[in-house]
Amino acid sequence: MITEAMIAEAAEKLYTSALIDLPDDITARMKQMRDLETSELARFQLDKLLENAELAKKKNGPICQDTGLSSYKVKVGMEAEINGDIAEALSKGTAKGTGSLPAIPHSVHPVTRQNTGDGTGRKVPLLSWEYVPDCSYLEITARPIGGGGDLCSAIKMFTGSTSFSEVKKFILDTVAEAGCKPCPPMVIGVGLGGMFETVNQLAKEAYSRPLTVRNEDPVIAAAEEELLGLINQLGIGPMGLGGDTTCLAVNIEYGNTATYILPVAVKIGCWDVHRKTARLYNDGTIEYL
Repeated sequence: MITEAMIAEAAEKLYTSALIDLPDDITARMKQMRDLETSELARFQLDKLLENAELAKKKNGPICQDTGLSSYKVKVGMEAEINGDIAEALSKGTAKGTGSLPAIPHSVHPVTRQNTGDGTGRKVPLLSWEYVPDCSYLEITARPIGGGGDLCSAIKMFTGSTSFSEVKKFILDTVAEAGCKPCPPMVIGVGLGGMFETVNQLAKEAYSRPLTVRNEDPVIAAAEEELLGLINQLGIGPMGLGGDTTCLAVNIEYGNTATYILPVAVKIGCWDVHRKTARLYNDGTIEYL
């Protein structure tokens, strides 16, 4: 049986480790880009960012003070035996992790700006759900979202007759306008299609995808590679100091849309990507992936 206590335990560990440990694919891409970088200053800056990540792991502290809002993707196996409120357990685990790390609590009321003090609150953690047939475990991925990148993110509702070249220009203009503000090198998640209510979720899914994975649609995969090359020609560079490494990856997720519209969302995030996953099984075990 998967209990509420198990879920809370997993949430605390996933939330804190996501803020401390840089994913392996991000580290590998950073090192790859450093070796290809032609600017000495940019190479120096990339080395310092990697050193910062190592120090965070050694000292068991957050890589960055922008710990953002807690966010989880939950895959619910249809054969999983769950006893308890998943959302409540994730909230409890987040609150405990915020205090034990400690992490700066960033969850505030949108008007009064009153801070709850524990990283949770109304509609926080942010949750997305997927139901998986023929599966007997609960999979939880913590992916805290920093606010710095979101300040520079954008959505635009194009008409259905819009050429894809115009869409690419919007993506490039959004990144160029962001400049050094989101602490590059960036990871860019792009959502295409769906509706206003879903295109941002597509962009978030894209941003959360490992950098080693290209979209399975060859047309979309080609666009990912083209946009990455174009963005890195902007010359913004690591932390805005110039160079060839403005972006680590452009990931695109898409869904069919209505004939007369083309929603596009650009989710900008810095190099400090947060994601950690665990699976909880009916026999009471937790596997951290």
